[in-house]
Amino acid sequence: MDFRIPLAVVLLIGGAIGLLMPAGEAVPGAVATQPAPSADPSPALARADAVMTWEEETEIHRERDGHFYADAVIDGTPTRMLVDTGASVIALTGEDASALGLTWDESQIAPVAHGASGPVYGVHTQLGAVRVGAFEAENVAAMIIPEGLGVSLLGQSFLSTIASVRIADDRMVLAS
Repeated sequence: MDFRIPLAVVLLIGGAIGLLMPAGEAVPGAVATQPAPSADPSPALARADAVMTWEEETEIHRERDGHFYADAVIDGTPTRMLVDTGASVIALTGEDASALGLTWDESQIAPVAHGASGPVYGVHTQLGAVRVGAFEAENVAAMIIPEGLGVSLLGQSFLSTIASVRIADDRMVLAS
């Protein structure tokens, strides 16, 4: 069967519906979108508990050491983090945790994970808000690793709130 005839019929019907629809009226079931503002230096943030109104992307470029580092903002404090897609949660160095105003008692430190070299000791915590580029999540699980962690890790407790995390060449693309 020649597929061109049914295709032409579908295109004609679709075009006719488009011409007959009054301008400015919403289509039932359609999602309203807005273009991303071009002059606004602070684009709308995607929250874990909010619906995106337009597609957003944030690019992170590979550093010379072969890793991807994100300039995150945690509870209003800028924090440079290694993006670790294999980490279950955000892991903060003791230094970064202190800079965020997080405190812990030595008696609270216990095994929180198992790494390549054995048990990892730390303290579980919750972060109010974590933002990377156009993406923000609230009430994010994390752990404080007071010793032995050279750089804080951006793990799945944040990354899993983003619809798409992909690597293309020397870029990691976070997308809604």
